[in-house]
Amino acid sequence: MKVKLEEAECYERPMKMRLAFRFGVITVTEGVQAVTRVRISLADGRTGKGVAAEALAAKWFEKDPRFTDAQNLDQLRRSLAIAIDHYRAGGFDTPFGLFAHTYLAQQQRGATLGLNPLVASYGPALLDRAILDAAGKATGQSFAEMVSSNVPGIRATELTPDIREADLASFLAKLKPAASIDLRHTVGLVDPLTAADRPPQERVDDGLPETLEEVVSWYRGRYYKLKVSGDIRADLERLTRIAAVLDSGLADYRATLDGNEQYDDVEGIVALWRKVEETPALARLARSTLFIEQPIKRSVALSRSIRPLAKLRPVIIDESDGELSSFPTALTLGYAGVSSKNCKGFYKSILNASRVSKLGHGYFMSAEDLTTLPGVSLQQDLALVSLLGMTHVERNAHHFVDGMSFAPELEQRAFTAAHPDLYDMKDGKPARLKASGGKIALGSLGVPGFAVGAEMDFDSMREMAGVTT
Repeated sequence: MKVKLEEAECYERPMKMRLAFRFGVITVTEGVQAVTRVRISLADGRTGKGVAAEALAAKWFEKDPRFTDAQNLDQLRRSLAIAIDHYRAGGFDTPFGLFAHTYLAQQQRGATLGLNPLVASYGPALLDRAILDAAGKATGQSFAEMVSSNVPGIRATELTPDIREADLASFLAKLKPAASIDLRHTVGLVDPLTAADRPPQERVDDGLPETLEEVVSWYRGRYYKLKVSGDIRADLERLTRIAAVLDSGLADYRATLDGNEQYDDVEGIVALWRKVEETPALARLARSTLFIEQPIKRSVALSRSIRPLAKLRPVIIDESDGELSSFPTALTLGYAGVSSKNCKGFYKSILNASRVSKLGHGYFMSAEDLTTLPGVSLQQDLALVSLLGMTHVERNAHHFVDGMSFAPELEQRAFTAAHPDLYDMKDGKPARLKASGGKIALGSLGVPGFAVGAEMDFDSMREMAGVTT
């Protein structure tokens, strides 16, 4: 199927965090969501409209301290504007072709403007989702149906010389949507762990859990993602306190560690893990840890072997996954996996998942998060990672943001009505994610388009300056 991008409208809306979220070098208390709405035409004359949404996040895509948070957001807006220009100039092409045929130009244009590969990929990541949403709505096909039958025209190209066309086609044809997925709860660097960490005068008291103890009791989930800071002594002390909560509150759990590039080299993170293994109070946590995520700064992560750590626990790249060639490079250095994040592009996730499928035992893809807000952003990410076979996904917005409180009430009600297995809206509270027993139901995502069965309230948003065309 060939499509043409006729129009792209870009909007923003602010959101407030209910709890401060610290990861890497930043503590987040508020944010901005980018929303893109496109109009496409099909070769047979039909037209369609589609949407995508993603956080405009400071200090994740670009962590150079020379840039302010405001400059970080402007970099992402610029990436989106560049992508729109490239896609509109591309005329009729397959949805995947619009991505693949402009990939190098997007990266090169970004580089001339000082945008790193991760930032440069942000714009296409939004456009690709919105375009496929529009294509599905125009043809009456769900995301799972389109991908498994390869409506987007996903191909092995010169951009991915390690992928064989036959392997990719076979991989896509076998994909089937899951009925549910486990939630992996994120424990940030400043999260209160026990009641003693959350005195009455600091409580939000909005009916949702605020401490890790309360999260464990409330959701009864099995999976937890634990942030570490790069300070071995501080990390050991905090992990010991976290382990005490998980050990006492759960009969069984699994954990992952996220370094967010906080360690300078492999020796530092190896020293931390050896201390973890040597600490009696961390014995169960050590046994329960599945993998370690991007512990080393991206400036050196893909230039040095990770094998000293990989011998102890599997390691994946996340921030270092800036280009289509990044995962194959990481494999040569001893990494076992790569993250899937919609903000990096869902075609990249699909291509990397096909690589993992071919590699077989010991290699994997993990489902990670970037404050994926309820509504369009959450649903499109869930539809992708569950279709690719991942059984648990990091989620943090259900905890650090109060549901869909950033959206008007009518939009919240529309999404709750269209996706009642995903959201609850009662007692005057915002629409909130359902995750009873730590599981998220996915049945309502099988709607025409890219997992979105309700309309957003665009009148309540502000236009993104200098981007809408």
